[in-house]
Amino acid sequence: MMLQFWEERYGKESYAYGKEPNHFFKEQIENLAPRKILFPAEGEGRNSVYAALKGHEVHAFDLSSEGKKKADLLANELGVQINYIVSSFGKLPYLPEQFDTIVLIYAHFTADLKSTFHQDLCKYLEPGGTIIFEAFSKNHIKFNSVNEKAGGPKDLAMLFSIEELQKDFRDFDIQLLVEEETELSEGLYHIGQSSVVRFVGKKK
Repeated sequence: MMLQFWEERYGKESYAYGKEPNHFFKEQIENLAPRKILFPAEGEGRNSVYAALKGHEVHAFDLSSEGKKKADLLANELGVQINYIVSSFGKLPYLPEQFDTIVLIYAHFTADLKSTFHQDLCKYLEPGGTIIFEAFSKNHIKFNSVNEKAGGPKDLAMLFSIEELQKDFRDFDIQLLVEEETELSEGLYHIGQSSVVRFVGKKK
């Protein structure tokens, strides 16, 4: 069901969340020297392509083949290379400690899987490596219940709390962990007042 949802959303000509990178991610990456970065659940490639433009070695994956097509189009349009595969968790070809940065931007999963996925990803990050994370908080329910364009899951269990991230990334030195209200303007589906959790951590 989820794969069909994303194939349909990404299969349209327009970019569901726009071509511009997420603002928080863009701010964070400005401070990083060229790195080897993994983008899980990367969708249409707006963040990974931006990272490639900044000189980073980019690897990305998503369940959606339509997402990959759009990411490849965007990369070609801007003249950069990204290493994007269609894959799911549990079938990833990456090596332990292969990356020094992992970027999770609105990577929402079902309640029974999201913590497992986070912890699985940690093995691909080298000690001292960085996670950059932004996603909707549990308080976002009050925004997307009155504004469809605010986007995000309507299942509370798929949304995040600070406490969940502290548990999932307990082996990290926390550089930033906040819940904030913000005004999003990302493509067609992240528009309006929203509540997000932002996290930056370094693996011990």
